Amino acid sequence: MEIVICPDAVEAGKLGAAAIVALLKRKPDAVLGLATGSSPLHIYDELAARYEAGEVSFAQAKGFSLDEYVGLPADHPETYHNVIRKDFVHRVDFDDSAVRGPDGLAADIPAFCASYEAAIAEAGGVDLQILGIGTVGHIGFNEPGSSLASRTRIKTLTKQTRVDNARFFDNDVSKVPTHCITQGLGTIMAARHIVLVASGTNKAEAVHQLAEGAVSAMWPGTVLQHHPHVTVLLDEAAASRLQLTGYYRETYASKPDWQGL
Repeated sequence: MEIVICPDAVEAGKLGAAAIVALLKRKPDAVLGLATGSSPLHIYDELAARYEAGEVSFAQAKGFSLDEYVGLPADHPETYHNVIRKDFVHRVDFDDSAVRGPDGLAADIPAFCASYEAAIAEAGGVDLQILGIGTVGHIGFNEPGSSLASRTRIKTLTKQTRVDNARFFDNDVSKVPTHCITQGLGTIMAARHIVLVASGTNKAEAVHQLAEGAVSAMWPGTVLQHHPHVTVLLDEAAASRLQLTGYYRETYASKPDWQGL
């Protein structure tokens, strides 16, 4: 796990975007794992700017979203199908049909989850997965107590996650769905490169546990300690609880240029 402490969230987003641009130059038909929420917005802003500048194309790429609320109408502005298109997909040259996500209105949710896993495998697996992390330590919507080997499935959201997400629903927690479909921790771990971005003091404890805590289902993101290629991009506030900040800074400052992220 590589910890990169950036001056601010904008710089973290630029580094994350640079990793994706480099991937697409090597492999134009790469498969990207796409996260929603506030954490990856600076990555998407930078990618949109670099697309407009003619530096990158997504025309051959594929994308798979991490998660989706269960039960929201298809035209609801906060379905993740709609959010990822507004925040990213429709700002670049992604083929709309090349970006798939969980179906929160599926009549048979277990059957859909199995088909979603199969679709990711058929696409060749995820080359680079973008992640945020919740205040309770979830990645995707894998809440505390999730199996570290879990696959795509339905989950019940914790009260804290619903409170955190109420800002997208007129600050009314009663409007936040209670269930979601999420890629599992085992699904996420199958990605070849994971780029997790976090900012703000409200994420500091989750980041501390992620990088320096024991691997535990109580902090689901800690499973990433077992992944061979994880890049964690932080602003100063999100890094404020880390104990080894000096070492992380020295390591990144002396990193060989050829390694990239």
